[in-house]
Amino acid sequence: MIVGGGIVGLAHALAAAKRGRDVTVVERDVRPMGASVRNFGMIWPIGQPVGELREVAMLSRSIWLELAREAGVWVRECGSIHLAHAEDEWEVLKEFARGEGGAGCELLGAKEVIERSPAANPEGLIGGMFSGSECVVNPRTALGGISKWVAERMGVRFLNGTHVREICEGLVYVEDGCIEGDWVVVCGGDECRAMYPEVIARAGIVRCKLQMMRTGTQPEGWRIGPHLAGGLTLRHYSNFAGCASLAKVKERVARETPELDRYGIHVMASQNDAGEMILGDSHEYGEAIEPFDKCVIDELILRELRRIIRLKDWTIGERWNGIYLKHPSRAVLGEQVDDGVYVCTATGGSGMTMSFGLAERFWGRIDRGEGV
Repeated sequence: MIVGGGIVGLAHALAAAKRGRDVTVVERDVRPMGASVRNFGMIWPIGQPVGELREVAMLSRSIWLELAREAGVWVRECGSIHLAHAEDEWEVLKEFARGEGGAGCELLGAKEVIERSPAANPEGLIGGMFSGSECVVNPRTALGGISKWVAERMGVRFLNGTHVREICEGLVYVEDGCIEGDWVVVCGGDECRAMYPEVIARAGIVRCKLQMMRTGTQPEGWRIGPHLAGGLTLRHYSNFAGCASLAKVKERVARETPELDRYGIHVMASQNDAGEMILGDSHEYGEAIEPFDKCVIDELILRELRRIIRLKDWTIGERWNGIYLKHPSRAVLGEQVDDGVYVCTATGGSGMTMSFGLAERFWGRIDRGEGV
């Protein structure tokens, strides 16, 4: 039994079904509406530190490509370029590329960057770092495609539009009765705060709100090529934390543009199968989160994006926010809360990148009789 039909829940459903288990997914909404459909669609292994987490990300990547082949889910192997428009950003990229985490990455001069991505802004561009491991999916269609495939090919049962009232002793109580399962894995994202508040509090889980935007389809089939990330992103992902040169970037941003630190802004761009640009994002945590979006955040995101990329059409078609849970030190919260009942949530902003690999590891340990 899987509670939650977002990317974490689907990953667990797939991993369990592969192992021959009977799987039912209970989803509160008629279709997933949470953080799983409110993101860039980036499969982003380069954001994970080298070692176990990078390995999990690459395992997830391989499963996404398997779903592309078997289920017809749109997945594009696009790679990524971190752009450097400041000397201190370039120093970080050079240091990272020389280290273990940069294995397989390629430093590019400004001309080489522009050859790979017509969206890179040449004004002030020093260079970039290319990684070939990144992919892009369309979250709004991918989850439906995966659900349909696991239902048809693996017999996974979906109870969408079904609210879980309580989980007790292996019984999942819904509006009109209860469902029994040998195993219950709760993958409810932000809803886990209401279901297991003491577990969430004890683990030190924090909430994070982001704001994002989408343009319309870019004209004449124009495409950006790889995912693009600006120098501000170096402050955000833990893979760069070991670079001594990162301190200068952080100091400069804090001194020159403290508003970016205030709202946790770092800028990235991806492009989906419809040719639309997904732009973002920001990070507000804990008590700073409000139900109301801030126009100033969108303006700052667009300001910083215009510094590093060029688009054929900047017209914004949609704006939205998303809220996810983040563990203070781990890639996911995986905790047993009762006999056969587990909570798996708080993948932070890496759910699309990590969920399939994390679920494989989880069910592998279950099969071996190990703890999660």
